[in-house]
Amino acid sequence: MPERLPHEKGFHVSWDQLHRDARALAWRLDGQGPDNGAWRVVVAITRGGMAPAMIVSRELDIRMVDTISVKSYNHQTQSEPQVIKPPDMKLVGEGEGVLIIDDLVDTGRTLEVVRQVMPRAHVATVYAKPQGKPMVDTYITEVSQDTWIFFPWDMALQYVEPFRGTD
Repeated sequence: MPERLPHEKGFHVSWDQLHRDARALAWRLDGQGPDNGAWRVVVAITRGGMAPAMIVSRELDIRMVDTISVKSYNHQTQSEPQVIKPPDMKLVGEGEGVLIIDDLVDTGRTLEVVRQVMPRAHVATVYAKPQGKPMVDTYITEVSQDTWIFFPWDMALQYVEPFRGTD
């Protein structure tokens, strides 16, 4: 069997599935914060972490929400991660009581940079690949390292050829 391109071993996530998985993440995090089980702040890693962070913050009734912008992909090519917008450091400090939310941990390189900014924060992702799993405190679903996750914000409805040729 010929080797597949990274995008050909795909895990397609619908908006409904993302919403269910982000709610499951919130349930797992509920009561786990350092302040009698509560969390102070949610920090979304943009852009992929914004939708799950909104759902988690709603489910856990966390009103303080900020972002950290890290660029580590150019389409499907991974590059050296860099913080292009930090969170409000007066709000997050070193991360005590802060929930960092992202859609996915792949290699963990993005989270290495984020953990340097907020070393005491709790990192939670909806999906995790084996190589990046050690960088995450909480996640919902593990996928193989060679799987490309197609998120709903990256998709459009169109015909796709069957996996084994034509019909």
